[in-house]
Amino acid sequence: MKKLTIIFRHAPHSTSHGREALDLAMLSASFEQEVSLIFVDEGILHLLPNQHSELVGSKDYIATFKALPLYDVEDLFVCQTSLEQLEIPASHLNLAPEILDTRAIANKLSQADEVLVF
Repeated sequence: MKKLTIIFRHAPHSTSHGREALDLAMLSASFEQEVSLIFVDEGILHLLPNQHSELVGSKDYIATFKALPLYDVEDLFVCQTSLEQLEIPASHLNLAPEILDTRAIANKLSQADEVLVF
């Protein structure tokens, strides 16, 4: 089974990167690939609740993250350094991702067959 890691780096709703990454994750998982998601930099903002995408003229795809367990996408990780830089407490995040330091993230990336950054 191929191991795919998708990195979310960009804030939601400002570009299509987040939606494309989420679509790819679900599509890849539906073809029985092992998919992991890592949220870094402004990408961690995808994990915050109560987003009002309609105010910026964007569709709400954030709610779709709740469907990931249906696709057996359960490996969700968030960068500890990014949380600290953006001053976001882990308790404010949806989906309960595992918090990793940069060394642990590098280790996860080395285990992947393919890494895609969005």
